[in-house]
Amino acid sequence: MTSGRGDGPFVIAVAVSLFAFALVNTFSVLDEVRGTGRRLAFWEPLVWETSSIVVIMAMLPIILRLVRRFWPLDPPWPRTVAIQAAGLLAFAVIHITAMGVLRWAVYAVLGGYYAPFSPLGDFLYEFRKDALGYAGFVFLYVLWRRQPSQPQAEPSAERGAIEVRDGAVRHFVPLAEVAWIEAAGNYVELHRGQTPILHRAPLSQMERQLQGAGFIRIHRSRLVRRDAIAQVESKPSGDYLVRLTDGRELAGSRRYRRPLLEP
Repeated sequence: MTSGRGDGPFVIAVAVSLFAFALVNTFSVLDEVRGTGRRLAFWEPLVWETSSIVVIMAMLPIILRLVRRFWPLDPPWPRTVAIQAAGLLAFAVIHITAMGVLRWAVYAVLGGYYAPFSPLGDFLYEFRKDALGYAGFVFLYVLWRRQPSQPQAEPSAERGAIEVRDGAVRHFVPLAEVAWIEAAGNYVELHRGQTPILHRAPLSQMERQLQGAGFIRIHRSRLVRRDAIAQVESKPSGDYLVRLTDGRELAGSRRYRRPLLEP
């Protein structure tokens, strides 16, 4: 996914912090074991620590996407809490299981043995740590997303493109290629083809800037290009379903029905 600011620096900062923490923990474990008079090879606590981090880093993009899709600061709160709680549970189960299997594999290569599912035997202990870590990732990511960045150029209906910055590079996304725009916290996802593009701007700002460019609001978190609509199917509740020319379907709210029906 392309981003106007990009999550790269955030992911790198998390990776560096976690691996530094792992190294400190490795030496701490070695000191504790030596204090009891036992001997432990350096690689063993290093594998314990880094196996956990490797799994976390593999799952981090999924966690960040879940946070963007169900932004913690946006209502309805019960749904957001339930979804993030489910995300935490899935993260913990996969993390605890995968790190045990990864340790087993490394031990096997180095001529040792590690019971692959032994971390599951301490699930509550591991879950408490995972809950703290997951909450920390979400909290820091929300802070990261809310940091101001360089102002974006105004999209121009006359120019027919939205300027999206990727570091020092500027991309101009033709409005005619954008089927719909969806809110993602302080960002929006520009949907064109199968690959959405992340652009730093709230949806309300995009709606104002795209007035006269053929985009209408169909939901509190969604704008759609009128020319991309193939069919509108009404529901008894007053809500409706928007079917696009490429076959994809978007939910529309009755609150925003009038602009859709206007010529």
